[in-house]
Amino acid sequence: MNTQTQTLASPPGDARSRDVAHAHKPFPRGRVAAWVITLAIAAYCAWSVAHNENFGWPVVAHYFFDPTVISGLYVSLGLTVVAMIVGIALGLVLAVARMSSDRLASSLASLFIWFFRGTPLLVQLIFWYNLSTLFPTLSIGIPFGPTFMSWDTNSVISPMTAAIAGLALNESAYMAEIIRGGLLSVDKGQYETAEAFGITRIRALRRIIIPQAMRSIVPPTGNQLISMIKATSLVSVIAMADLLYSVQSIYNRTFEIVPMLLVAVLWYLLITSVLNVGQAYIERYYSRGDRRTGAAKPAKEAAVMAQATEAGA
Repeated sequence: MNTQTQTLASPPGDARSRDVAHAHKPFPRGRVAAWVITLAIAAYCAWSVAHNENFGWPVVAHYFFDPTVISGLYVSLGLTVVAMIVGIALGLVLAVARMSSDRLASSLASLFIWFFRGTPLLVQLIFWYNLSTLFPTLSIGIPFGPTFMSWDTNSVISPMTAAIAGLALNESAYMAEIIRGGLLSVDKGQYETAEAFGITRIRALRRIIIPQAMRSIVPPTGNQLISMIKATSLVSVIAMADLLYSVQSIYNRTFEIVPMLLVAVLWYLLITSVLNVGQAYIERYYSRGDRRTGAAKPAKEAAVMAQATEAGA
C-alpha cells in the first residue's frame, strides 16, 4: 500500500516529465532576439537622424511655429473641415440616390461617383482652377434660351473656391460608397419593421437605419478624414497658401529645402496622430452595441422602433 502511494505521489522518469503540474512555457528566445534586434536598429536609426546635420534640426525648431507656417496650417485645417462637411452631406444624398429604385436618380448618382472616383484629384483641382479657359463666363438661364445672370469665371473661381470644389466633390464620391456600404450592412428586416410601424422611409433612415449603420461608416470615414488632411497638400499647385505652399515659400527664400519639408511632415504627423486617437475613441463608442446579448437585441430594436413612431406621431 505504501509503495503504491509513493508511486502515485512521485511519478518516475518520463511520467514525471509528462505531469501537467510540472508543465511550463518555454523561454521565448526567438521573440526576445527579434525584439533586441529591432530595438537596436531603431536606436541606430534614431541616433543617425538626430546627429545628421544635413537634416537641419535647428532650422526645423526655428520655423516650426513661424507665422507663415501656422497660417498655412490653418488653411489646411479649414479646407479639411469644409471639404469633409460638404463631402459627407453630398455623399449621403448620392448614397441614398444610388440605392433608390428610381432609375434616373440611381443612374445620375452612379455617373457622378464613377467620374470623380475615376479621375485623379490633382487633375480635378487643375481643371477647376483653369475653368475660365473652358467657360469664360458662368451664367444662369434657360437652356437654349435667355440668360438671367452671368459672371466672369475668374471672379468666381478663385484658388479657394477651386480647392473647396475639387476636394469636396472628390470626397463626396468616396463618402457615397462608404455610406452606401454602411446602409447595406443594416439588416433588411429593419426597413420592413419600420414600414410595419408606419414610419416613413426618410424618418426610418434618420432615426433607425443611419444610427445603426454608423458602426460601419465611422472607421472608413476616419480614414478619409486623415487622407483629406494629406490631400490638402495638392492645392499648393494652384497657388493656395496651405501648409505645404507656406513651407515652399520659405525655402524658396532660404534654400533650406529639407528642414522646411520636415516642418510640414512633423505637422502632418502631429495632426494625423491626434485624429487617430479621436477615431479610436469614436469607434469604441459605436462598438458598444456589439456587446449586447442576443436576447436583449430584439427588445432594443423594438424600443427604437417605438421611439421613432412616437417621435413621428
